[in-house]
Amino acid sequence: MASLLLIAHGSRDPRHAATVAALVEQVRAQRPALEVATAYLDHCAPRIPQVVGRLTDAVAVPLLLNRAFHAKHDIPAALRTAGSALPVADVLGPSPLLLAALDRRLAEAGLDVRSAAARSRTGVVLAAAGSSDPAADAATRAVAAEWRRTRGWAAVEVAYASATGPRVPDALAALHAAGAEHTAVSPYLLAPGLLPDRITAAASDADVLADVLGPAPELAALLLQRYDEARRATVTVVPALTA
Repeated sequence: MASLLLIAHGSRDPRHAATVAALVEQVRAQRPALEVATAYLDHCAPRIPQVVGRLTDAVAVPLLLNRAFHAKHDIPAALRTAGSALPVADVLGPSPLLLAALDRRLAEAGLDVRSAAARSRTGVVLAAAGSSDPAADAATRAVAAEWRRTRGWAAVEVAYASATGPRVPDALAALHAAGAEHTAVSPYLLAPGLLPDRITAAASDADVLADVLGPAPELAALLLQRYDEARRATVTVVPALTA
């Protein structure tokens, strides 16, 4: 049976695994015939070697927003160590579905995202984890630029919870300097944990604070999209034999 192996990072915070489990249920609800398994890189069980041995026709889908160290090195190395040659799907970002999930979380937090007038008066901080990989941070900035372009926010500033700045207070100050009447902080993170808590603590001056992406239906649809793309890419076309 075809299956999707969701590979998450893992965390000591129990909210992380609970969020991954809820997201898996969203994926199953959207495609009931598909077997969905979960494995973690660290901290949580089961780990990759405990799962891949029982999967014969699967695609590994990383639960990662950017193509940084975990996607480039950790996941391929873990699969090799486990003796697995499973195809690996692309990371989640960038995608219009991620922007839709960000919109959803802001709406749930009380922001009228459907109002063009409200969006034009609101500046948003896209608060990401941050990475030592310049390409990953550039990808996050590109998401912020696309979100502003397609939604008409007054401004969108990127802030980081780790690595180098800017931090959330710096980004909020930049939004006010740009003329935003209202401000919102939107975590560009998948599950609760240390870094989202750090963002929450730093966002006290914002008018609106959204939740992490979590088990948003758009995120589940995106995981299935990446799964389908990877399966199509692994199909081998055998040329017809000629006499």
